[in-house]
Amino acid sequence: MVKLASSLTFGQGYVDWQERIDMARMRAERANRLRGVLRKYGIPACVLARGDNVRYATGFVSSGFLSQLYYCLFFVEHDAVIFDTAGHYQHMKDQIPWVKPENFRIARAWLGGIPGPDATHKEALLFANEIRQDLKDKGLLGEKIGIAGLDGVSVRALNEVGIKTTDVWPLMLEARAVKTKDEINCFKMAAAIVDAAWYTVYETLKPGVRDKDVMAAAYKSLMEHGADNAGAPACFSGPYTFERGPAGTDRIIQPGELVYVDFSNVSFLGYQTCTYRTFKVGCKPTDKEKDWHKRVVERQNAVIDAIKPGATTAEAAEKFLPASTWGYPDEVYVLTIEIGHGIGLLVYEMPVINRQWSFENPQVFEVGNTMAVESREGEWRVGGARIEDMIVVTETGAEIVNRMPRDEIIVTHAMV
Repeated sequence: MVKLASSLTFGQGYVDWQERIDMARMRAERANRLRGVLRKYGIPACVLARGDNVRYATGFVSSGFLSQLYYCLFFVEHDAVIFDTAGHYQHMKDQIPWVKPENFRIARAWLGGIPGPDATHKEALLFANEIRQDLKDKGLLGEKIGIAGLDGVSVRALNEVGIKTTDVWPLMLEARAVKTKDEINCFKMAAAIVDAAWYTVYETLKPGVRDKDVMAAAYKSLMEHGADNAGAPACFSGPYTFERGPAGTDRIIQPGELVYVDFSNVSFLGYQTCTYRTFKVGCKPTDKEKDWHKRVVERQNAVIDAIKPGATTAEAAEKFLPASTWGYPDEVYVLTIEIGHGIGLLVYEMPVINRQWSFENPQVFEVGNTMAVESREGEWRVGGARIEDMIVVTETGAEIVNRMPRDEIIVTHAMV
């Protein structure tokens, strides 16, 4: 029997009379988890690019619309060094007291190679030599240095100046798979923001609106309720609800159509969401539609009930139906639509549950995993029902974090 997780007892603001999300503790515990994993594999330092990596390791966030605009050099035994982009660097160097001033630097970037190959190579060597100097200062030249999130230009430059590199993205995933108390509370807060936005969707969905109108209203609601990024709310309507088709097509939603909405990449302090609910617009669902939804809920419940500490993703994957159920020759045809996946600072993290990978490569569930589980049923180009639940793994099993009703199709603006 699936059960709901405990609700947050606090809001998003700072107060002096209640412990809420402890930012300093979260930064320290994340960094210590990463140090522990790197130490286990004998990696003394790593160069990390991409916002989720840098944020997890250091708590630092900047503008990252292109590779290398900001990055960090993270050490197991020393303080991290932050390299930040022009403009943001000037503002932030006195705003992050947990980073020593001497460990805050201007970043080297080549803006996707637009200065041309010679200038790009020259700038990349400047980047690599600055990293090399920091490694030399710490006595780490000659050691194997981890890399994650860097572009090909930067990796080649590091190798060119004599730095031996190894991919530590799998180690980042390992470190991030189990969430701390504060990370779980960020996850719950993101789910609460989405639950508020569901009611905006409920009020907006009526015959005659376009799917993109629903998405616009949802985006506004998410921002008003405290999301630091509203992601990309997606509305799928009518014939595009089975299989999941294009979203935001500007098609007019007609009476009697099924609609489902996806809130993915909505974040609070960087922690993401991924959740679906299904609506019937203008009238009650048919018996066939009710049956689709009932089968989805039953399958979701079976998967969620199988998620327990010490159990494996193979045991949970058995509760999904094979792709051949819908006439598909291979499990790849239902990748991302019959799946359970970890969520954190990225919408896809470890562990993962599906029939494509889990049987041959099972992963073990641990207390502190935060995940999403999703499934669907329907009829091609007629309609479909879909739900996705966000869950946290506790000592006694998986608990659902988002609270928008899930047991039945949600009816909006019914005339009868």
